[in-house]
Amino acid sequence: MMKSKSGRTGAEAWGLAAVVLATMAFASACASGAGIQPPAAATATAPGEAAPGAPAQTAALTVEPHSQWAEAILYFVILDRFADGDESNNRAVDREAQGAFHGGDLAGLRQQLDELAELGVTALWITPVVKNIDHFVTGAGFPDWGYHGYWADDFYSLDSRFGTEEELKALVEDAHQRGMAVLLDVVYNHAGYDSQYLKNPRTRTWLRSEQYGGCGADDLTGCLAGLPDFRTEDPQVRDYLMEAHLGLAERVGLDGFRLDTVKHVSHDFWQEHRRRVRERLGDDFFLLGEVWGGDARSLDPWFEGDEMDAGFDFGFQGSTLGFLQGRGRPVAYNRYLEKRHEVRDGHHLAHYLGSHDVPMSLYQLEGDLERFRLAALLQLTTAGIPTIYYGEEVARLGGDWPANRSDMPWGDRAIEPGAGDPRDEDLRDFYRRLIEIRRQHPALWRGTHEGLDFGTDHLVFLRRAAGEDGELADAVVVAVNRSEEPVDIRFASPWPGGSPVRDLLSGQAPTAATDAAGSPELTLTLPALGGVVLAPDTSDTGSTDTVSSMAGASDTGSAPPPETHKE
Repeated sequence: MMKSKSGRTGAEAWGLAAVVLATMAFASACASGAGIQPPAAATATAPGEAAPGAPAQTAALTVEPHSQWAEAILYFVILDRFADGDESNNRAVDREAQGAFHGGDLAGLRQQLDELAELGVTALWITPVVKNIDHFVTGAGFPDWGYHGYWADDFYSLDSRFGTEEELKALVEDAHQRGMAVLLDVVYNHAGYDSQYLKNPRTRTWLRSEQYGGCGADDLTGCLAGLPDFRTEDPQVRDYLMEAHLGLAERVGLDGFRLDTVKHVSHDFWQEHRRRVRERLGDDFFLLGEVWGGDARSLDPWFEGDEMDAGFDFGFQGSTLGFLQGRGRPVAYNRYLEKRHEVRDGHHLAHYLGSHDVPMSLYQLEGDLERFRLAALLQLTTAGIPTIYYGEEVARLGGDWPANRSDMPWGDRAIEPGAGDPRDEDLRDFYRRLIEIRRQHPALWRGTHEGLDFGTDHLVFLRRAAGEDGELADAVVVAVNRSEEPVDIRFASPWPGGSPVRDLLSGQAPTAATDAAGSPELTLTLPALGGVVLAPDTSDTGSTDTVSSMAGASDTGSAPPPETHKE
């Protein structure tokens, strides 16, 4: 079925007051049916004040806020799987069942914000918190609930299993107190299976569905994974959904959205969405979009229209793991890293090693922590917004879906649902040091990329950033050896005057040398499955951590997996 033309401008002609009045009038008409209605305004909670079920945190740890989004360290949390801070809101919790709710909530995340600040996180992305369907589905072969938040039943209510709007506001305020921004995952494309929007005759026509028809075969009209598909070309539907999400963001003080299933909604919708976001929430409200299979080139139509600020780089995980596992030449992986810099000015790629939709990297590496450490090193020394999937930093193995949504490991800390699950604190320290290095060196988050030396199994590249005067302001050299044998490397020093240099991870210094023309060079031995991050020496001796065995790429990079959205 062809969708209606989305070029109608009725929504554009309405002022904000008309949008709100129309939405509330419709909700009032539906009140006796499915209960679709805007919520009352949240009660403000002062920073540090306890929300229900979440004791106030004192002496909060803080992180230096990122100066711009290119500098951000983003941490992605599936709320239900992170920390249970309020057992009173637990319903249908079964921690032994992979598809059930496990009890994580806003209160639990709020109580563990110091964990993230101490790691160096500057921005938090959490899964949707709107009310989800109250039943499970069985298409996966087991009872599968909406614990992830993507199966909405009411966009104007928070799911009580996650918490209240007051608690969301308190989480945002406490995160801000620590220097962290908060992005909320929002869905415009679909509702949950057999949601009240299908049951209510007044809203049934808002959707294409397998039950009542209308599902098309293209990205815009298809019913992704059999989910009811909103007719977002309809001004009434558009207004209803935008008011729900923008109104919540306005009330609780969010810093941005992670936009789900972007390519399944039209460009004119996203353009109007951006206009309303700026009008309601300001120019700095950040929009990070999920375009399945996205890279610098395929994301550009959304960047060209200024519909969002950033998109996910789906190729980074596969290309990086391929390189570390010996597939393809180091020079080919370097070409891939260079192409990541072709993103349109003012926009960003967000790159990850794992997510809720793909198998996690440590699992794909069959538990090889040495190669995984190299993957983390490459993630945190290359361009883009590094996106850490909860628990990666403590060696959560994860797996393919649904094991990639396992509980956050808390070790001997009595934090459910992951109490007793083992965690690797040495790996977390390594992540913390890499994040610290990235924040200290602008070359790593805004610099150019230049390959310096390539061997059979090693790669050396330079990240360089200029100051406002155009002169060199910062330079960092990264070298990685994917071989299980040490390798000797030699390359031209990018630092003038033979400046003393050291490895920021081990504190060790390479050997200074000169080439035949007398130009400065550096030589060192890379350990087996090891890497270094070199920069000019300072009085700070830094960490004594060492990088050891881990880490390959194909000549063409890695294609993303088929879009499944097993939500």
